[in-house]
Amino acid sequence: MGIVAEDIARVRDATDFVQVASERMALRKSGASQWTGLCPFHAENTGSFSINAEKKLFYCFGCQAKGDVISFVRETEHVDFVTAVEKLAARANIVLRYDNEAAGRDRQRRDVLIEAMERAVDWYHDRLLSSPDAGPARSYLRNRGYVRETVERFRIGWAPDDWDALSKALALPEKVLTDTGLGFVNRRNRQQDSFRARVMFPVFDTAGKPVAFGGRVMPGGDGPKYKNSPETPIYSKRRVLYGLNWAKEDAVTSGEVVVCEGYTDVIAFFAAGAPRAVATCGTAVTEEHLRVLRTFAPRIVLAYDADAAGQAAADRFYEWERELNLQLAVLDLPDGSDPADLARRDPAALLASLAGARPFLDFRVERALAAADLSTMEGRAKAAELALGMIAEHPSDLVRDQYLGKVAARVEIPAEQLARSIRATGARPVVRPIVVNRPAALSDGPETEALRVAIHRPEDVAGMLHDRLFRDPAHRDAYLVLEHGQPLHDAIDAASPDAADLLTRLAVEDSAADAVDVMAGLVRVWTDRQLARLNASMATGADHAEVAPLANWLGNQRELLSDSQDPADRRVAVEALVAWLAQQVEGGGAVTT
Repeated sequence: MGIVAEDIARVRDATDFVQVASERMALRKSGASQWTGLCPFHAENTGSFSINAEKKLFYCFGCQAKGDVISFVRETEHVDFVTAVEKLAARANIVLRYDNEAAGRDRQRRDVLIEAMERAVDWYHDRLLSSPDAGPARSYLRNRGYVRETVERFRIGWAPDDWDALSKALALPEKVLTDTGLGFVNRRNRQQDSFRARVMFPVFDTAGKPVAFGGRVMPGGDGPKYKNSPETPIYSKRRVLYGLNWAKEDAVTSGEVVVCEGYTDVIAFFAAGAPRAVATCGTAVTEEHLRVLRTFAPRIVLAYDADAAGQAAADRFYEWERELNLQLAVLDLPDGSDPADLARRDPAALLASLAGARPFLDFRVERALAAADLSTMEGRAKAAELALGMIAEHPSDLVRDQYLGKVAARVEIPAEQLARSIRATGARPVVRPIVVNRPAALSDGPETEALRVAIHRPEDVAGMLHDRLFRDPAHRDAYLVLEHGQPLHDAIDAASPDAADLLTRLAVEDSAADAVDVMAGLVRVWTDRQLARLNASMATGADHAEVAPLANWLGNQRELLSDSQDPADRRVAVEALVAWLAQQVEGGGAVTT
């Protein structure tokens, strides 16, 4: 792994798991140390995901995802173990030590690339603010309504119209220049900048580290409107969304995130008062993008022409809604407007459009009906045919039926006739999502409850437990690793897969049960098995004089375990029976497990 084990433990202990998770998903408190929410690792309607803030562990009762805060960061940010620990260490101001050179080199490489990107962000930004050659860029931004506060908030910059201004200023090694995508080595073996004469929009990962750039050409300039950084060791277009580092907080609060086409559209939503917009970086929205966004909000609003790709887009959107349990909506903007234009003219209109965003199918059907001539029978028939084609693409018959009624009212054709028309075209079968909800509770059997108390309050069960009290192998293995007295995280690492799963599951649930009550219940079950064995042996010819005293003693102790007995007497009985059990095991005596 590369990082000294002691430092990993320090990072885990110093990290506020709930705070980390809350940056990626909505959580609510459900116990003294327990927080719950919708699982970021599978689609669900009812929160099955639990975090124990004290023990720094999570478990999903729906998909069985589990682990600690390091695992959570690895899975939600798609990074390796070392990177996850380093991110958390930086939050906690912990300096890590490394126990092998390879891991140290990987860390140093990423640090070097991020540092180079930070320097580039600052250099481009300062150039925009103060350089004479950036005057036209400043005028362009002012004309678009970008005040200095906006420029500074989003760290917008300017790449001068020069071949190697950045390369000379930063004096980066060739490998760093190319690995960051900031430049390349030309055929004359000279360093050359990747971006020239462009307004620069830095792209940050969710932790706020710069990983890429998008450069917009000035009006009338050469080249494509936008030029984006290539894939690099620190940047993946499939995973990173522009603005998510700023938008995630409001996305969690509002329950929705807006996906735009461009950087300026994102800034427009922030300026209008909806700071929950992001943009893909020169690519179409992908399932991986949506999986990232789903960890922050269940509703995704598309702020671009989502209907342009026709049925191919519809197939993807409906599949994403089903598989990821998302609500996909579309922003209905005035014709010829994009979010940036509308925000500049009328910010309130942009917010109203966002509030009125409609489900994808509703958006498409309304667009088709609005464009039709419904004053003639021919126009209504044509509109009905177009709308029916869209409705038929939806996988749910219930949804299709509702839209048939809506269209029928608009085109003045009976819904039954429209339904027959859809059936004649061969509508697709219904596909309903499989939603896994959390069970009401774990089994509260004596073995499970005893382990739960042992995890949360080990001092309360001292002297009242023994591994032979557990018949289930996973429960016994779980207790054995706990018995060694090592930290819970180390015990989980050392346990068998089934025992590790059980320990993590129980660790995320608070236990308010009385320790003596729980242990008395567990020992009572075990004692009943011992009495049954002794009675069976006497029935088959064993020496009564030898067996009866033990059976009588066990019977008397069994009576003291009753719920009606004084708690102090019950505890004495539990401790006496466990001590006898330990003595028998050490002496090789016969006990039933």
